[in-house]
Amino acid sequence: MRAVRGRGTGTDGGGAAVEVVDVGEVPGVPGADREIELVAAGICGSDLGYLAMGSTLLLGHELAGVGADGAAYAVEAVFGCGTCAQCAAGHRNRCAEVHLRVPGMTIDGGMAERYAVPASALVPLPDGLPVRDACLVEPSAVAWRAARIAGVVPGSRVAVVGGGAIGLLAVAAAQALGADEVALSARRAERVEAGRRLGATVLPSGSAGSPGPQGSPAAGYDVVIDAAGTAGALADAVGLLAPGGTLSIAALHEGDLPLAFLPAFLKEVRVVMSMAYGADEHGVRDVDAAAGMLAARPDIAAAVVTHRFPLEDAAEAFRVAADRSTGAIKVVVEP
Repeated sequence: MRAVRGRGTGTDGGGAAVEVVDVGEVPGVPGADREIELVAAGICGSDLGYLAMGSTLLLGHELAGVGADGAAYAVEAVFGCGTCAQCAAGHRNRCAEVHLRVPGMTIDGGMAERYAVPASALVPLPDGLPVRDACLVEPSAVAWRAARIAGVVPGSRVAVVGGGAIGLLAVAAAQALGADEVALSARRAERVEAGRRLGATVLPSGSAGSPGPQGSPAAGYDVVIDAAGTAGALADAVGLLAPGGTLSIAALHEGDLPLAFLPAFLKEVRVVMSMAYGADEHGVRDVDAAAGMLAARPDIAAAVVTHRFPLEDAAEAFRVAADRSTGAIKVVVEP
């Protein structure tokens, strides 16, 4: 069985950091009781980060495939202990042991021909969502949760800072939750264009407080989602918020949070952290809501997925994903 493994080189996550290897058994999550035949696996920025840290594990957590029953599934790739109160409530992302089961970092991931997971991690695909696009369910769930727990509701005005896959999927999530307007601040031309294709109002990068496209103030959004993970993005996000607005942080920040206190304080900004995905107060999983969003809008996958490679070309796929000059947004490996 072929799979994609980190070479432990500690490089920037490019193609030289991975290799396609033969493995003797189906990789999987401890306690797994179901196998899926993989159809698509997305490359996440986290995968590149694990490679930069020297990972020698199999990679991949944005997964979709077909089960032994012939049905198509995505994978809810946050694996808690399964027995604590947080797991029982559907919040495996808050499990104290979740760090022990991180695909690509602490356990083998699923960028392989087959992968084994617990039955509870399977996400049945709704009609209208092709399995080759369903690797977007996992990152879409990240974006969905960031918008949902920030309080995006019909009538909200929302801005997203950062035009990578999570940022673009956050645009779509805010729209699906009923926002009246969704704006995007992105730096690279291909990401700006993808935002336009999704129907976002495009803001110039670093435009907090400057006039919008029709001369109206760009600032004044009820919710701003940080999907960039930089100090500059946080400054822009605070500048774009209306007084009393909510800053939803979906991006990873290294070290302490570089949030300028006084501008946020004067607006009485509410800050929420959104870590991966879980379930809402009614028990609806973010992954299921995300799958429904993707099924309803095939244009999301068309805008976000820019490159697809067969498994044997995984090294080239990772090179393209790590090199922003390629125009890559979401790169998919197809076993």
